[in-house]
Order: sequence, then structure tokens, then C-alpha cells
Amino acid sequence: RPLPWGAGYAEVINAEKSEFNEDQAACCQISVRRREPGLEEDEEWLILCSTQFLTGHYWALFDGHGGPDAAIIASNYLHYCIKQKLEEVVGGITEAQPPMHLSGRCVCDSDPQFVEEKHIHASDLVVGALENAFQECDEVIGQEMEATKQTGGCTALAALYFQGKLYVANAGDSRAILVLKDHIVPMSSEFTPESERQRIQHLAFLFPKLLDGEFTRFEFPRRLKGDDVGQKVLYRDYFMEGWGYKTVEKADLKYPLVHGHGKQARLLGTLAVSRGLGDHQLKVIDTNIEVKPFLSCIPKVNVFDFALHDIKEDDVLIMATDGLWDVLCNEEVAHVVRSFLAENRTDPQRFSELAKCLVCRARGKKRGHQWMLDDSHEASYDDISVFVIPLHNREED
Repeated sequence: RPLPWGAGYAEVINAEKSEFNEDQAACCQISVRRREPGLEEDEEWLILCSTQFLTGHYWALFDGHGGPDAAIIASNYLHYCIKQKLEEVVGGITEAQPPMHLSGRCVCDSDPQFVEEKHIHASDLVVGALENAFQECDEVIGQEMEATKQTGGCTALAALYFQGKLYVANAGDSRAILVLKDHIVPMSSEFTPESERQRIQHLAFLFPKLLDGEFTRFEFPRRLKGDDVGQKVLYRDYFMEGWGYKTVEKADLKYPLVHGHGKQARLLGTLAVSRGLGDHQLKVIDTNIEVKPFLSCIPKVNVFDFALHDIKEDDVLIMATDGLWDVLCNEEVAHVVRSFLAENRTDPQRFSELAKCLVCRARGKKRGHQWMLDDSHEASYDDISVFVIPLHNREED
């Protein structure tokens, strides 16, 4: 059936190189019930009275690792968590300025002034609801996986259109960009062991027992060897953006907490992402060290206010798992989007066809035993999932 706003979607399983797809996708309309404090209305009347609901639209991608199980649970449950968390704060969202007390009661005369000085707006409540929803979904995944003795986790990238604003929440290394007529707006940033080095190192500094004496929290340009002991080498600690020199001790020869570079970077030598859902049972191989304390489930939420922009007919939101971005940069994707839409203005299925075009571009073509891009570079070896969401004819609340 048609997706919300006539969005396009396409996927390919590991570029046809394996049997199972660890990516999952979801999209739906979210109806948030306006609740009057202490008043329970008749449910049948509420269904008929649409003014008692705020409507949002939701799209999400989940990239599983260690199996598809966590991604499947997240795709079935995260939108429910978002609806629930929005309903918990809907009384504040519908106010021009969120009240200090959700009941509307003013305990302290300066409460409205406090909210104003903190620059708290309705959009901040939506951001908080998304953050809380990711956390609750993570807890549910942990319970489900433990009950069924499953393992694994997933990244999560969710877009919510609500009350004239687009909220993009990301926990992991999937990516969303707005491709507008004359520029690109990044709507997410990847969370990897490298990008979150300082947060991870600081946690190890605060709770050194989490490393169980097996790892060092310090970052060095490479894995140190015995001959480095006594030498002064480049290093970074959790509080450092720059580099310093440290006299190497035997303890520094332990495996680094964050090791490797780029796509090869690993958290505790185990995981390539630093935020995501699940992985509650994941331990470093041959140890009792749990990875989960270092893996945050809280997303970074970026907000795009449509009222501040003149949206054109071919402006779209592109959401994709890292299988696409491993081989195509933002500018390359934007070029494909603009060229394709300009050449296919009359095709009613053009957003679906564009999603397929992007997937096929990243998948490449088989040449002998290898899959190659048009420029003769290696194609993506990961599962690829893409949403193309048109913004011009969006449904208003």
C-alpha cells in the first residue's frame, strides 16, 4: 500500500551476497491523544472526534548486528513508545509555552519566568519524548531478548513529522540528509567508537572496573608493543581534544578501549558502533566484560522547522543505513536525487524508483567474483535500505 506522503522505499539484502537481511524498516501515522487531566472521555466519542488527536508521521530504519532479532523488535515497537511518550507530555506540547507543572497549577509565581529563561519550547518536549522512547524501547528489547535467549542489537534512525517540524533521532551509524533545491542539510551524525571516544574514555575513567584490567582507556596512534615501554609516545585521554606525550608503562600495552580507524574502529575490540538498541547480553570474547555500559541507547535529535523554509517540489529527505553511505557521500547522493527527479517529473512512482536507483548505485554490478561501482571501486558489502520522503506535499496535522 502507499507509504505516508507517497514516500519511496527500497532495500537489498547484503547486495545479494547473503541470505538474510539484518536491516528493518517501519513507517506509519502516529495519532497522539489529547488528554484532559483527571477526565476520562468516552472512547467511542474520542474516535469520532478527530480534534482530540494530534497526528504525526513516522519513518524509521534499524540496522541489526549479531542477527536481525533486535531490529525486528525495534521496528515493531519504537513507534508505540514514541506515541506513548508524546501522550505523556501532550498537555505541554499544545501550549504556546510549556507550563512548569503539567496540571497547569502554579506553585511558584516565578515558574513561567523560569521556563522562559530556560528557553523551553514545545519542540523541546518532543525531543525529550523521542529520547525517552528510545530508552524504553531499549529496555523492552533487553527483556524480550533475555526471555527468548536471543542476542544482538541494532542501530536506530527515526524521523517524526509533528506539528510542522521534522525531528530526526539517530542512535548509530545510519544517516539522514535533506536534499533541497540549492543545498544539503545533514539531519544526523554517525555515532562510532571514534566519534564518541571522549565519552567512552570518560566512562572508563569514572568506572575503571568496567575494563576488568583487560583494556587501557588511553588512545594511542597504534597498538603499543613491548619495545615502546619507557618511550614517550603520542596519546589522548578523555579530557583531551589535542594530543600529548606519555611515558609508556606496561599497563599501556593492554588492548585499547577504542581501537582501529574508520570502518575498522571497534569498541572493546567488539562493536563498530557506540550507540544503538539491544546488545544487553554482549560480552567481549573470552571475558566477562560487558559492552552495554559503553553503548548508549540515547539518540541525538535534530529539528527542521518547515515554517522557516520555502520547500520546493523536489525537496526530499533521504534516510539510509550505512550500506549506502559506505560508498556514496552526501554530495553524490544529492546529485543522483536531483538528476533523477528532474528527468522523471511525470512518473507517479518516481520516489520509489529513486530509492531503487540509490540502492542499485551502492550495490554496484557483479564483475567476476566481485561487486563493483561504476568508477571501478568496490561496491557496498552491507545490507542497504533507503527511504526517499518527499516534503512538498506533506500532510498537515
